Amino acid sequence: MSADTMSKVFAALADPTRLDMVDRLAGGDATVNQIAEPYQMSLQAVYKHLRVLEDAGLVSRPPGPQPRVVRLETEAFDRMDAWIEGYRRRAEERYSRLDRVLARIDEKDRPTRGEKS
Repeated sequence: MSADTMSKVFAALADPTRLDMVDRLAGGDATVNQIAEPYQMSLQAVYKHLRVLEDAGLVSRPPGPQPRVVRLETEAFDRMDAWIEGYRRRAEERYSRLDRVLARIDEKDRPTRGEKS
């Protein structure tokens, strides 16, 4: 996933309203009116939030007659997961190397048999 795409995804999810919309869509598809229901904002504002989520590739609204459903795009989350997993794996490798270095230092500092501590 490109850096620009990741920036869009994280920027979209940084907003609490959009994050809540994604959370609600995880439970299933919904119309824009259903999505707008709990928020104290205009329908136009809800559409703006959805447009940001669409631009980031997190949701889609298939063409067709109104009311159209908004659908969570699981592929976007799979790509995010793979991107995050790469960083997690590299961090774990660094921690493993650090553990080995610390274990060698600990072994060097331990007294050998016959030595007084």
